[in-house]
Amino acid sequence: MSVKWTGGHSSPVLCLNASQEGLVASGAEGGDLMVWGEDGTPLGHTRFQGADDVTSVLFAPSCPTKLYASHGETISILDVRSLKGSLDDFHANEEEINCVSLNETENLLASADDSGTIKILDLENKKVSRSLKRHSNICSSVAFRPQRPQSLVSCGLDMQVMLWNLQKARPLWITNLQEDETEEMEDPQSPGQLLNPALAHSVSVASCGNIFSCGAEDGKIRIFRVMGVKCEQELGFKGHTLGVSHVCFLPESYLLLTGGNDGKIMLWDVSSEVEKKQKSPTKHTHKKKTKRAAYTKQGGNTHASVAGEDEHGKILPKLSIEHGEKVNWLLSTKIKGYQNILVADQTNCISVYPLKEF
Repeated sequence: MSVKWTGGHSSPVLCLNASQEGLVASGAEGGDLMVWGEDGTPLGHTRFQGADDVTSVLFAPSCPTKLYASHGETISILDVRSLKGSLDDFHANEEEINCVSLNETENLLASADDSGTIKILDLENKKVSRSLKRHSNICSSVAFRPQRPQSLVSCGLDMQVMLWNLQKARPLWITNLQEDETEEMEDPQSPGQLLNPALAHSVSVASCGNIFSCGAEDGKIRIFRVMGVKCEQELGFKGHTLGVSHVCFLPESYLLLTGGNDGKIMLWDVSSEVEKKQKSPTKHTHKKKTKRAAYTKQGGNTHASVAGEDEHGKILPKLSIEHGEKVNWLLSTKIKGYQNILVADQTNCISVYPLKEF
């Protein structure tokens, strides 16, 4: 069962982030931003003028008191010790921002918006250094690659995933997720699943910088490998019965958390697949067929499977949680020395699940 952090927000929580010192920030509908102690104690609150939804929050790793927050078309920089006023505000985007990402050297901030544009903010000079326009619909998620401060990946509701290098204004590589659906066979347990288009909601890059995941509306989780100036899909499997709303690699691992509109949270270990293909010199052009995971039925309960694959080679989750609410955001962070999953959903609470066995 989960522990609930309450007493902070009065509307649905949309996003989460944690500092290296154990503070947690959460953004909610209506302009609400909270900072919490690691025991779930509310430490600070502010409401941005205009009451635009707070869609993304991000601590600066080198300065744990510095917090970036996107609300409406604005990015605010705050000091978590005093949230009453922002240190700086940037109005780089022309439409609502959905996601922000900071590069490893902390000099560039990417912000993806509803117009499909990604603005690159030079934090030292306080100005936009790049405007990346290639998505033809909402750009839902953007992530800088660890160890590569000039490179990022993005995805959007145009069903496209892109790899960018900031020395170029155009993407290095683009794939359309819908194109690989023509190879999929409809799952008999899920009639009509193919009617869900592969609108891409979330990307997450593993700590190695070369492996990233994308979650989409078709319920599928895709794993890509960056190979120079292009990417290859390593893996694609059905993880959720409805859209995958958020994906999140755990630090320094190939353990992947996924959350869905079906109210489920899954933990997958893709290390064997990733490492197997790393060692193999052959090119893998055949995409994996649809995979269905085994689910638990108890509300709010967790279930750990013994192995990562069943006898047919289907990928199974290492952990399956029947959370019961549509997942908005997932965060893996250490609380009192133990790894935990923090969940933002359609309620005004934050749910905390322990990950002690991993």
